[in-house]
Amino acid sequence: MPRVKGGYVARRRRKKVLKLAKGYHGSKHRLFKTAQGQVMKSLEYAYRDRRQKKRDFRKLWITRINAAARTNGLSYSRLMHGLKQADININRKMLADIAVNDEKAFAELADKAKSSLK
Repeated sequence: MPRVKGGYVARRRRKKVLKLAKGYHGSKHRLFKTAQGQVMKSLEYAYRDRRQKKRDFRKLWITRINAAARTNGLSYSRLMHGLKQADININRKMLADIAVNDEKAFAELADKAKSSLK
């Protein structure tokens, strides 16, 4: 059976990996073997962190809502419970945005939540 050289297929495959490894430190962007390992690891991190980003933003929104709620004399959990009882359906992202950018509107929401708790 004749020997088969790698040819342009192998070169294309290696160039694709090295292109993805552009900007990595040291041999990780120069040598195929180390670049391939790092590219695989980087893709794992990217997959994981796309999901983790959602968690991180939710944590941030909750922290902002809690801080604004406490300035209005409520805890986060009581505010959310009060809003639910008052039948005000607003997601945490929008609530956090209101808390940061429009304190008066947030104070009104907090008052409605307080009144529905009583």
